[in-house]
Amino acid sequence: MAEPTRPPAALRGEVSTPASTRPATSEAPASSAGASPGAGHPWTAAVDERSRIIRAQGRWRAPRRFDPAPANDGSGWLADDGRRVVDFASNDYLGLARHPQVVASACEATEQLGTGSGASRLVSGSRSLHHRLEAALAGWKHTEAAVVFPTGFAANLGVLATFGERGVLLCSDELNHASIIDGARLARAEVAVYRHGDVDHLDRVASGWPGRVLVVSDLVFSMDGDLAPVAELAGWCRRRQALLVLDEAHAVLGPDVGPLLQEVEAIRVGTLSKTLGALGGFAATSRRFAELLVNQARPYIFTTAPTPASAAAAVAALDIVTSAEGDQLRARLSSHIEQVAPGHPTPIVPVVLGAEAAAVAASEQLLAEGIWVPAIRPPTVPAGTARLRVTLSAAHRAADLQRLAAALAALRPAEAGR
Repeated sequence: MAEPTRPPAALRGEVSTPASTRPATSEAPASSAGASPGAGHPWTAAVDERSRIIRAQGRWRAPRRFDPAPANDGSGWLADDGRRVVDFASNDYLGLARHPQVVASACEATEQLGTGSGASRLVSGSRSLHHRLEAALAGWKHTEAAVVFPTGFAANLGVLATFGERGVLLCSDELNHASIIDGARLARAEVAVYRHGDVDHLDRVASGWPGRVLVVSDLVFSMDGDLAPVAELAGWCRRRQALLVLDEAHAVLGPDVGPLLQEVEAIRVGTLSKTLGALGGFAATSRRFAELLVNQARPYIFTTAPTPASAAAAVAALDIVTSAEGDQLRARLSSHIEQVAPGHPTPIVPVVLGAEAAAVAASEQLLAEGIWVPAIRPPTVPAGTARLRVTLSAAHRAADLQRLAAALAALRPAEAGR
């Protein structure tokens, strides 16, 4: 059967409505419910002014609708104009979000347990499936326990607000993810930011602090695709008796930091939405730290438990990741990286262009060739470092990778593969 040239109607938002339930006219009756009080209202004026400033800076953004194709190869349609493109922006690094085993597990859990968990974990929303997932995550990360959160963002908020209490110095790498930055803001600790990957600077900013210290860093930095100096960070924390929090969200290819964390109090934060292709976050750590999170982390306590589908998908994905098939997928991903950016350690390949206009223009040029790589601009990255953020997946086809590599080389030969 030939592959469709457009996504199915349901994916385009064209969900059929039974005739008996359709209104007699296509126009909805006029209603004042939800109407704005007008430009004279102080809140309306404030929102309009903030929006005006963002637009004037050329940084106004909106989601672009993308509907994946049936083939699990990164291709799909931009729904607004029907263009067929290949997605080089997704974090589904191993292609597991569309894996038949993962999808089947999510469907089975939904049929058996419903679409939602109905309550928070400490009320009545904790399912056996959640506990199975936490045990599997702890085994994967070689820790005593793990705690699952609704998202990776929530996991960082929960961990840092729980352990970043008064009397603690919270030291954060300057290029850490926004969820770490916001977690530090929620914490009641004193916050010190050290230069990117600079353990000597970490030592200076923490020098003289009389109390406990918490060091937090991405393991793989999400905009540059580089690695944290984990051995040095672990050694510093071991000597200082500091708590080390590592966000491993993008560490699909490692490194395996477990051996480096011997005799270090550590919390390994991760997400279920990237390597595992599901949705959620987790903190893997010692049992005593996990139990305190369960009792103190507000993003865990005061939100509905993750859906059965998300938990089941993550369990199935973990089974794959820890199998021979997982080894094959990682090898395929590594091969893709070598094809596009030889020697680069991760599937996040930045092409830094500097000026925002240059990044936007480059993104549009690639899109015209059927290659979707959105421009990344401030405030996501520092001013003057606007870029294309290319992400690779084991699901990508060799022919599409060749097209990408050629397009990047033509775009900016000095920058391609950086």
